[in-house]
Amino acid sequence: MKLHIGSGPVELFGWINVDNVPYDGVAVLSDVRNGLPFTNVDFIFAEHFIEHLTLADGLQFLKECRRALARAGVLRLSTPNLDWVWLTHYKPPSEMTPEEELFGCLEINRAFHGWGHQFLYNLHTLTRALQTAGFATVQSKAYGESDIDELRDLEKHERHRDLPGAPSVLVIEATGHRESDGEFEQILQPYLRDAVTH
Repeated sequence: MKLHIGSGPVELFGWINVDNVPYDGVAVLSDVRNGLPFTNVDFIFAEHFIEHLTLADGLQFLKECRRALARAGVLRLSTPNLDWVWLTHYKPPSEMTPEEELFGCLEINRAFHGWGHQFLYNLHTLTRALQTAGFATVQSKAYGESDIDELRDLEKHERHRDLPGAPSVLVIEATGHRESDGEFEQILQPYLRDAVTH
């Protein structure tokens, strides 16, 4: 079984397209913040989706993905890269003209909150969140590339010019099982309390 979570109007053929809006091609209408009604899934793919969840809901979603996947199942996520946003949208104010400072402020806030964004990840934070959710292995992948045929060329969302060491879009594949030591969730507690959830 292959799940395409947060599919929106992008239907992937051969996949079960899941969304909370009844777009054409959506096979399962579900708000995944309430859990995933699946078990023993081979692949889960979510493109430009997790950034639309609060930090708390995003962590819960990742835990649900680990629970729903088969033992050898693979989660593939793509999401805007916070590091790229920061490097391309903002410079220290001392290096900016007043107009650049104004537009820098507007652009970085749009990146964070435009289009319904709730929380942007960098690779380190997304990796820690996936490990906390119970994934043993997290691998960074290039846009559209995978060692697994079923996960190759899935991304459809626009992308921007990558920077050295900071692609505009993070793409990861997560597999395996591990027990969380709880350390990351301890670090997150003040931020999880402050987040507004559904």
